[in-house]
Parts: sequence; C-alpha cells; structure tokens
Amino acid sequence: VQPVESGGGLVRPGGSLGLSCAASGNIFGLNAMAWYRQAPGKQRELVARVTSGGTTNYADSVKGRFTISRDNAKNTVFLQMNSPQPGDTGVYYCNLAQGTNWYWGQGTQVTVSS
Repeated sequence: VQPVESGGGLVRPGGSLGLSCAASGNIFGLNAMAWYRQAPGKQRELVARVTSGGTTNYADSVKGRFTISRDNAKNTVFLQMNSPQPGDTGVYYCNLAQGTNWYWGQGTQVTVSS
C-alpha cells in the first residue's frame, strides 16, 4: 500500500486549503485513514481520523475548522482546512491502516503565513 499526498502549499491565515491522499497497491481491506502533522521541533501528532464506517475524530486544536472525509470507491482521503492559522504550519502526512499494518505517505508541506 502506497499513500500519495497532494495539495499542500502556502495559504494565508483565515483562507482555505484542501489536501488529498490516494492509496495505490494492495488496497484490499483499508481500515482507518488519517492525517498527521509535524511542526519543526515538535513530535508528529494526529490531526484527524476517519474509520471505514465513517466515524471521525479530530485534534481539539482543529475541531470546527478542519474536515476529514473519504471516498472508499477511490481509496482516497481528504482534509479540508478552513481558517488555518500559523500554528497549523507543518508537514502533513497521510496514514492508512490495513489490518495491523500502518502505511505513511511522504508528507506534504503546509505553510500558513501572510
């Protein structure tokens, strides 16, 4: 399983940006799909997760601003970032769970700055 992210870049505070992650390879039985991020000098943290049944959970810092969704037919997970703030800057990683295995994308840089 190989997750491939796209959609990162520079966004102004209060703007919007969308990320997507498409899975390729042996994608049978994907479970949870998630986005993590890592800011410079900080540990990687969970941003949002969506289960195969559609249940979502979010980091407190992004609740009400970010939305995670998935398209099971296309094995793709999305992250819509509304009203991002400078504290949301970091490398965003897609994470896919298949059974007990986790797969990481290469990461995409998101920079929130005016």
